[in-house]
Amino acid sequence: MLLSLLNSVPVQSWTFSCEDVIRIGRATDNHVVLFSAVVSRHHAQLQWSEDNGWQLQNISPNGTYLDGTAIKEASVTDGMVIRLATSGPKIQIKVNIDTGEAG
Repeated sequence: MLLSLLNSVPVQSWTFSCEDVIRIGRATDNHVVLFSAVVSRHHAQLQWSEDNGWQLQNISPNGTYLDGTAIKEASVTDGMVIRLATSGPKIQIKVNIDTGEAG
């Protein structure tokens, strides 16, 4: 999985290959740490499920938005773009990435 912080073009990216949960927020104990006043300490998380694939969960009172609509939970699709809070950073999620690993 590849998460890319967007500002017209990607300005920062994080790659994950073995995690079942990826946490996003302002606190330093998150996998993706974003220093923005509108991003909560623990804002959102991506969780893997054998039954449902990757799921995005909002865990912030500031909200997580998909296509301008606040979500509590959504299935992750390759290339989707989310926004943290109404005016916060945008993150593109790419599920199908080539990690360079064989097999």
